[in-house]
Formats: sequence, C-alpha cells, structure tokens
Amino acid sequence: MKVAMSPFLTSQAENLRRLVTELSREFPYVSVLGIDSLGKQYLVQKVSIYIGESRWTERGFVLRVYHDSLYSEFSFNEIPAQNLEDFIQEIRSRVQVPLKPGLQGIKVASYPLIEEEPVEKSFYGEVQKLPQQVSAEEKVTRMTALHQKGFALSKWLVDFRVRYEEVQVSKIFISTAKHLEQSYIWSQGYLIPIVRREGNTRYCYGSFSGLKGPELLDEMDSTLAKTVTQAEKLLDAKAVTPGEYDVICSPEVSGLIAHEAFGHGVELDMFIKNRAKAQDYLGKPVGSRFVTMHDGAAAAHQVSSYLFDDEGVLARDTVVLDQGILKAGISDQLSALRLGTESTGNGKRESFERKAYARMTNTFFSPGQDTLPEMVASIQHGYLLEGMMSGMEDPKNWGIQCMILQGEEIRDGKLTGNLVSPVIMTGYVPDVLSAVTMVSEKTELFGSGACGKGHKEFVKVSDGGPYIKTRVRLG
Repeated sequence: MKVAMSPFLTSQAENLRRLVTELSREFPYVSVLGIDSLGKQYLVQKVSIYIGESRWTERGFVLRVYHDSLYSEFSFNEIPAQNLEDFIQEIRSRVQVPLKPGLQGIKVASYPLIEEEPVEKSFYGEVQKLPQQVSAEEKVTRMTALHQKGFALSKWLVDFRVRYEEVQVSKIFISTAKHLEQSYIWSQGYLIPIVRREGNTRYCYGSFSGLKGPELLDEMDSTLAKTVTQAEKLLDAKAVTPGEYDVICSPEVSGLIAHEAFGHGVELDMFIKNRAKAQDYLGKPVGSRFVTMHDGAAAAHQVSSYLFDDEGVLARDTVVLDQGILKAGISDQLSALRLGTESTGNGKRESFERKAYARMTNTFFSPGQDTLPEMVASIQHGYLLEGMMSGMEDPKNWGIQCMILQGEEIRDGKLTGNLVSPVIMTGYVPDVLSAVTMVSEKTELFGSGACGKGHKEFVKVSDGGPYIKTRVRLG
C-alpha cells in the first residue's frame, strides 16, 4: 500500500508558497519546512496494557531566511490564512533583529548565501498494511498473544514485555527553487523477557524495525522462543575477567562501534567547533583495509531513509571510511557552508521547534568475504559479543565505550556456551578499527533506537554491519 501525503500539509502548500514568494521580495533566501508526523505506541506487560501517542508526533513549520550574512529561523504551528499579510509582517519583525558582532561578547559567524538548483521531487513509501487498516484492539490482541506465548516458554519469567510503535512521517519543503514532498511509515518493536531465579534477575531483548507498518508484528513471533531461551541462559552468566581479548562483534555491536566511532566523530559541526580529532585525519588511514563504512539516508532502506533532510537537501550515500582511509564527514547545510563543502543531506531536527544539526542516518560497515564459523575458528581465546545496550564517544580524543548485553566465550576455535554479562567494551578508535582482520559476508541494520547529540536533540537513526573480528578491552 502506498503511503499518502498528509492532508494537512497538502492543504497548507499554497499558503507556504505565498509566504516564500512574499518574503523573497525582501530576503535573498527563504525556505519553509512543514512537518506532520503522527504515531502510536503500544505496550503489553504483566500488570497493564498501554496505548499512547508516540514521542515522535509533531505538527508545525520552521521558516529560514538569510539576511546580514546570517540565517534566522522562525517556527510556528499554524498559518492564519485570513490574515496572511499580518503574519508575514510579524515574521519580518522577528527575523530582522540580527545579532551584532561583539554584542555582549558574542562572536557571530558570517555565512555565504545558499545557492539552490531548481528541483521538484516527491517520495511516498510503501507498506504491506497501513496503520489505520488494523485497529488498536487487533494490535493489542496480537501483542497479548505474543505475551502469553512467552510466559508459556519459561517458569523463570516474571514479566514478558511486548512493545510496538508506528509513525507516519510527512514533510514538505518549499523555497524559491525547490518543492519537495515525502511521506513514509516506520515501525519498531521489542520483545523483552525478564527472568528471575533465586534472587538473580536478568533480561534479554529482541528488536525489530523498518519502513513497515503493522506487518512488523508478524515478524516478532519468529524469534520469540530464542529470546526467552537467551534470557534463561543469562541467569548463569558470570562477570568477565577484565583484559584485552580477540572478539567477534555481532552486526548489532559492529553497528554500535560504527555509530560511536566515526558516526559522531565525523559530524562536521564538531569540526567547526574544534571538537573532533577526525578533522586532522582526512585522507589518512584510521583502520585496517577491511574497514569500509557508509552513512546516508540513501545508503540503505531503514527507519532513517528519506528523500530529503530537514534543510531540503537531497539524501546521499556518503563513504566515510574506504578500506581504512578516512574519506569524508557528514554535514548539515550551515556547517557545509562554513567549511566550503557540499552538504551530505544529514541536517536533522528533533522537532520543527529545534535547530538542525549534522546527524547520522543509516550508519554501517560494509560486508567482507569471511564466514562466522571461520572467524570463530581463528580465535584461541576470546568472545562473541552480542546485544547492544548503549554507547558513548569522545570525538575530541577518539575514545569509545560500549555497553554490551553478553559475550559468549570462544576457546580453541569453538564456542563454549559460557556467557559473561554485562560487558563493557572500551578502546581508542584507530586501535579498534586497525585491529579488524576479518569481516563477514552480509550486513544487517537495526533501527529500533534513537540518537542524541550529547544528552539531547534525539533523532531516529539506524546502524549495523557484518560480523567483524577485532581486539578490544573488556571489563
């Protein structure tokens, strides 16, 4: 089923064009982004059932104009069609208050004018089922069935949580040269078994995501039994002995490394602020020849795939690392203007009320030619790391810390079944990537999480990769 454009944005398109036309008489650059995102989240657990609005729901507009070598933005959530001239005058009065260089000690950067080529494009996603075609009652019934099936599989379960969320994203971008529209649906789900034995409580999870509708619920049954069994096994997990080990990172964990290492580390707004070490290593080796990494909304088909970003820049596939060589960063439009580079289509906003930053989209390592059995056989003593929990990065000094759910011991080239959990993986980014010696044949992406810029400004992203063999510190 093809996803339809938001009727609200369609009804406002003419007013938006009038707004841009009138303001263009005074300002050399004018653009407006309209957003209408609507979603629901569902939770079935032992003590309750919850249905609520998705955190990604929003409706509003953000206008950008160029004046006095600066860009000003003005956000609003409705256009008074009957008094459009008065509204335009209000915008003029708001944005024509530029910061003066040196005002209260503030240093103000100057920007060149955005030059745009005329373009008119649209993208409407496709899903097997539209969210409105499946009632909330039916979704909860299917989730309850998964919940009950999980409880039937283990006597150690104290709860089995089933989460599901669906969001339709519609956006329109209009400037003097561009008219862009997009509307697509993404969904995500979790199975979270919580087990307890003799006071020892553990949990595991299975995640699901994609540019899909309620059909995602059909996928969630496929790994239910495996997820519950894995939670039971974690009841016997031990603490890892701190040290340096050869490890195999699952696609989920290799995606976490990609995200933390050269995702945040190559966001070009960090270059401008002199907060990223990567700016001194462009064109230089930072990993082994087995390491190639991409980012881009056009690089994959996952929850962060789109036609254009929140600044009206068309999506791209950016090769960040090419056989270990750092090739490029990812940028929002204003950072690209400051640096004299071309924007990569990575300008993303948490909402129409927030600033656009250089942000990741789909970030992943490219596949290689090895198989997982070959990789396991090559390790004398180490671990197969699985289950991404969280991560942190230091773009200025290239340190990363990754929280991982579990590691399965490898001895003499064989998996022993002995688990350690949780696992903290740390390292210096070039050391971790330079130690990569084997890469599996298939890349898998995961999009059931979100990414913050530091501690805020959350946006939807995906990351992933193949299995990779490297050497890291575990604790």
